Amino acid sequence: MSRLLFLLGLIFTLTPWASPPAALALGLLFGLTQTHPFPQQARKYAKTLLQAAVVGLGFGMNLHEVVRAGRSGFIYTALGIAFTLSVGAGLGRWLGVTGRGAYLISVGTAICGGSAIAAVGPVAGASDEEMSVALGTVFMLNAVGLLVFPLAGVWLGLPSEQFGLWAALAIHDTSSVVGATAKYGGAALAVGTTVKLARALWIVPLTLATAFLKTQDAQRRGTQIQWPWFILFFCIAAMLNTYATGGAGLYPHLVWLARNCLTATLYLIGSGITLATLRRVGARPLLQGVLLWIIVAAASLALIRAGWIGI
Repeated sequence: MSRLLFLLGLIFTLTPWASPPAALALGLLFGLTQTHPFPQQARKYAKTLLQAAVVGLGFGMNLHEVVRAGRSGFIYTALGIAFTLSVGAGLGRWLGVTGRGAYLISVGTAICGGSAIAAVGPVAGASDEEMSVALGTVFMLNAVGLLVFPLAGVWLGLPSEQFGLWAALAIHDTSSVVGATAKYGGAALAVGTTVKLARALWIVPLTLATAFLKTQDAQRRGTQIQWPWFILFFCIAAMLNTYATGGAGLYPHLVWLARNCLTATLYLIGSGITLATLRRVGARPLLQGVLLWIIVAAASLALIRAGWIGI
């Protein structure tokens, strides 16, 4: 019976009704209520599909737009990411969250939510439990941000450009930034999507930096790690989408396929989580994610309204 339920859930992730948060929730429901029929195969294919999804998402990035948005905000974007990672690490130590788990939540908050976690997690050596908790935290806060941010923007009287910048800096995933800013107006949507796109490209240096630090640690321990070569293919995909315009009709389909791969991967990751693992993880990672999000949202809003950052 558990085998049939697992396969039905996997098939559902390939339908138009599935979404990454729904797939993760469905996987968690299966893992918490059923005995996994293919635990080793699920872990193996989840890693491969995750890397393939990251590469495929590169076909949705236009480097001209990234450079245009990033040129004016490179310094505060870099400082903002460094600030978020530092505060996230401090909160993780204060709350007693494991190093990798705290790092993944911080990375997802600093850059672009689930996509950043998907890229950095395997390189950092994160477990399925750490990946699942980090992704679940990000998706939950995404849903809250999608609903709350437009209301907060109206209540605060933010101009469209300021709201778009705030949403791009404080909401985790690009899709939620698009949803929140679209409700606010065309100008907010234009600013929010371009700034978020520029931040998303920071996946590359952060993943490489993570791999470098892991390599240094592995050398001290006399072990080896696998370098994230899929990040190179992510960059190639973005370059093809930008400069090889002859494939413009194909690239959206590759992005669609990548998103489906990511959705199926989240189901596989969630299906490997049991009640015992959740008890070991506890509620502290979720608390870290919520506190970090509040700090980042409040700080970025204050700086925008003071005129210290803008676009």
